[in-house]
Amino acid sequence: MTTATTSASAFGSLLRDWRRRRRLTQLDLGLAAEVSARHLSFLETGRSKPSREMVLHLSEELDVPLRARNELMTAAGYAPAYTHHGLDDAELTEVRASLQRVLDGHTPYPAVLVDGMWNLLAANVSVGVLTELVDPDLLAGPVNILRLALHPRGLAPHVVDLPEYAAHLVSRVRRQSERSATTGLRAILGEAVEFCRVQGLDPAAQPRDRIVLPLRLRHPDQELTFFSTVAVLGAPLDVTLDEVCIESFFPADAATAEYLRQRA
Repeated sequence: MTTATTSASAFGSLLRDWRRRRRLTQLDLGLAAEVSARHLSFLETGRSKPSREMVLHLSEELDVPLRARNELMTAAGYAPAYTHHGLDDAELTEVRASLQRVLDGHTPYPAVLVDGMWNLLAANVSVGVLTELVDPDLLAGPVNILRLALHPRGLAPHVVDLPEYAAHLVSRVRRQSERSATTGLRAILGEAVEFCRVQGLDPAAQPRDRIVLPLRLRHPDQELTFFSTVAVLGAPLDVTLDEVCIESFFPADAATAEYLRQRA
């Protein structure tokens, strides 16, 4: 098998995987991308080699994450199209500083910056109202927010509606793993499901009829109630920036808001 054939076959396998993840037929994708289903079939089976422009075009139509777009480019025999810096690299210094300003600006309410694996990258000082409830051992070394939330020695024992909240987090990670190019997410998902089982929780439980699912915590001072929002960067062109997000917690009642203001 020639190198060109091997590349086309590797690209075709990845393309088929992403098309199936999006639950599209070749005809569906062909209509959306204005490419014949026959040509897509040839690309997926390795009978045709895509141009660089075609790889990017199909990636865009399939809403493929930047990490996976680079993988598709490499599989097709081209150089990656997007940079991949560490958040601490000099090239991202200004972005990192701006993200920290967003976190600090959310004070006195908690806010965290996490990567695609739910690892904590940065936070504001107000996140202490959450972390002071968990076992200090969970805060040693790299901190994973999902583990912090569902671990039996983490926030879990303090969550009032734990069955619903745990099922919500598991569902959220499951959806993310289906759409993401971050391969380690499935391991994180398995860990979250195991935490649920250890605590006698059903990871597939359905939430009650609500407008929004709050995070209600038994804090030593008083019960605190939050809801959260998740923000991502607009039009990122770097793999790292494509995967990070800011989760901001807001008080869901006046008592929580007043308590957080007094703490600050």
